[in-house]
Parts: sequence; C-alpha cells; structure tokens
Amino acid sequence: MRKLFGTDGVRGLANVYPMTTDVAMNLGRAVAYVFRNSRNRRPRILIGKDTRLSCYMLENALAAGICSMGVDVLLIGPMPTPAIAFLTESMRADAGVVISASHNPFQDNGIKLFSHDGFKLPDHVEARIEELMDASSLEKEMPTGEGVGRAYRIDDARGRYIVFLKHTFPKDLALDGLKIVLDCANGATYKVAPAVFEELGAHVTKLGIQPNGTNINEACGALYPETMQEEVRNSGADMGIALDGDGDRVIVVDEKGNVVDGDHIMAICAKHMIENRRLNYNTVVATVMSNMGLEKALDGMGGRLIRTKVGDRYVVEAMREKGYNFGGEQSGHLVFMDHITTGDGILAALQLLAVMQRTRRPLSELASVMETFPQVLYNVRLRAKKSPEEIPGLLESRQGFEEELQGRGRILIRSSGTEPVIRVMVEGEDADQIERIAGAMVEHIEKNCDTE
Repeated sequence: MRKLFGTDGVRGLANVYPMTTDVAMNLGRAVAYVFRNSRNRRPRILIGKDTRLSCYMLENALAAGICSMGVDVLLIGPMPTPAIAFLTESMRADAGVVISASHNPFQDNGIKLFSHDGFKLPDHVEARIEELMDASSLEKEMPTGEGVGRAYRIDDARGRYIVFLKHTFPKDLALDGLKIVLDCANGATYKVAPAVFEELGAHVTKLGIQPNGTNINEACGALYPETMQEEVRNSGADMGIALDGDGDRVIVVDEKGNVVDGDHIMAICAKHMIENRRLNYNTVVATVMSNMGLEKALDGMGGRLIRTKVGDRYVVEAMREKGYNFGGEQSGHLVFMDHITTGDGILAALQLLAVMQRTRRPLSELASVMETFPQVLYNVRLRAKKSPEEIPGLLESRQGFEEELQGRGRILIRSSGTEPVIRVMVEGEDADQIERIAGAMVEHIEKNCDTE
C-alpha cells in the first residue's frame, strides 16, 4: 500500500511533511537505488520543476539524495511536466523527476516520477520506493570517493522540447494569420509555449508569463480562464489557450469566448482521427468524470468510449494495455500517444489547431459536435481523509437516487487523491433534478462527517 504517493505523485504544503527537504532527499536516494542498475552505464536522472518558490529547496534536496547513491543528475530547470517525460526518453536517462503541484496554489508542491521510457510509474514501483525510503539498508549502498554522483545543468533542454512540439504539427500547415490569446498561468510553460505558437506563425497575445515564485495559477491559467475569455472577446482572437502551472493540461475558448473543455477537445479530435482512420480501434479512453455527451457523440461517429478511474496515469495504463492511441480527462489532460507518453497541454492545443486549419472551420462550429449533458460537481472538504464507504448510509442514498434517474444520468462519489475532500458529481438530462440530487448527497455527507 502506498502512503506518500497519491493519484499523481507526492503532494502537499511545501515545508510541511511530506513535502520537506528530508523527505525529498530520502525519496531521491530511493529513486536512484531503484533505477541505477537499469542499464549498463553510469546512471543519470533528470530533474525538472515549475516556477514555485519552494522548487529551489526541493530540487537541491532531491539532487543531493540522488548523487549520494552514485547517480548523476541532469538539471533541466523550469520546464513543463510533459517535457520531462519527453526528455527522459530522448536523452536516454534512467528516470525523470518533476517538482510541481500542477494546478495547486504556489504554497503547495509535489514530486512526480517518470521511468526511462517516459511513462509514469505504476503503483507497485511507487510502493517499492516508499518501502526503501524507510529502510536503513540504503545507507550501506551509498558510495564514497569517485563513486558519488555529479550534477549537470542542461542548457539546451528548452530548444529540444520546442523542436519536438513543432514536429507534431503537420508540415503542410501553418498558423499564419491566426490570432491566439495564450495564458501560461505564470508557470512552467511561460517561455516554451509562446515560442512554439509564434514560430509556427500565429500572432500571440501572452498572459501569465511573468512568474515570481508566488503567482503560479493565481487567478490565471486553465483553472481561471475568465481573463483569457475577456481578452479573446475584446481582441477578436480566433481562440484562447490556457495552460496550467506545469503544462500538462489545457482548456481553450472559441472565438466567441466560450469555454471548450477536455471532453469537447476529445470529441473534435476523435472525429477527425476516425475520418482519417487514425484512431486505433475507434476508441477513446477517458475517466468516469467525462460527460455523458462525449459518449453519445462518439457513438454517433462510430466510435466508443472506455472509462477509467480518475487520473491521467490510469487513462495511459488502459491505453497501453489495449493499444489505444488517444484519451484524456475533462479537466484538459489529453494524451496523444502517437506523439508522447503523457498529457501535454501545448501538444494538445497544436492537434486541435491542426483540425481547425485542416477543416477551415472556426472552433465554435467544431465544438458543436458534442452536446454537454447538465453536470454539477461539489467538493466537500473534511477535517480528515475519509472514503465514501466509511460514511454511514451514503452508498444506500446514492443507490436510491440512481434508481430515480432510471439510467438517464450518473452519480459519482469519490475521495480526492491529494486532499481530504469528497467529490460529488451528478449528471443527467434534467438540470433541476441533478442539482437537487447533488445537494441532497452533499447534505448527507456534511451531516455524517466532520467538515471544515
């Protein structure tokens, strides 16, 4: 059983357990031990980060732990999470580490891990790493003298990633004349993303490109698209693109300023891929959070939707197991497996732009391929983590409401993977009905739990 690792790595308030330098150093040692014998050469591990103030201390602690096990460190600096996945594989590193809390506020931080092939680690490997962190046996494995690892800074990492991204865009297309509003959330994409879109010919209005260590995700980026929407409307842009703090998710708005979420992007791209026979098995992989409208739209195209539990890592695992090449989350984690091993916000935006340019249709028209079912989501914050199964009468209450929906809706109740939060999602054909049901479920949780 994993204790430190959640849905997407280790995450928490920086300088408070588990996001302390002591934990980071021990984690670095354990990761180095697990991966240092994977190849017949001197091992090396990449470390990248976003723009949070606390990244400096965690980066140094991780590097120290890794070097203490005789493994070299390649320091990439502020770069998007998917860039670390790409560079880990491209540079033949043994593993990649990302210091980021993704879309969380700046005071939080996290650590995510990639294997040498650019994929996130499976649960059993994370469990093994946790086990080693508590083992005194690692002290006997620490080398001395010339066996200690070195740390190197990689200065051309940004350029490598920019070239890779541009190569995923069709060579016979360009973005000449296209007006884009781009919000980088004052995060890891603040230099990479503008360069990619501008070099492909777009006129880019840039937002969220002045990180100061404390303003990452602050009223900007994928979670707060309002400023971008207003700029699109005022400037007459063709679309807006909002990335989150570590660049692995994207939310876009059409030329009218309407939000186009991950479900709609999946529907648009899946249609294009089906028509061009590029969607493996005509199947899209998404999570239980994706709207029923996506399922209905895919069915109308001759495709199908497979659902996993929440977390892009589980989407990727299902894709790898069955050979599917496209999937994602409503939140904007989109995985184009023909190009990369994980969610990549910039890459996903480029694939969407390619459809727009190829079809010569505005985004608002393309987005009409999917009709969104009414959906409500509530987050109930508890004082301590608790699963839905531990709340008296909650599952029985849900069953009663599911019978009321008569198959014309869904109820999902789950624990957050990173916070003491119970998430309640209800969707269906009748907006008033699902609002009433969701409210009743939230009230039940609040009556039977110690909430904040």
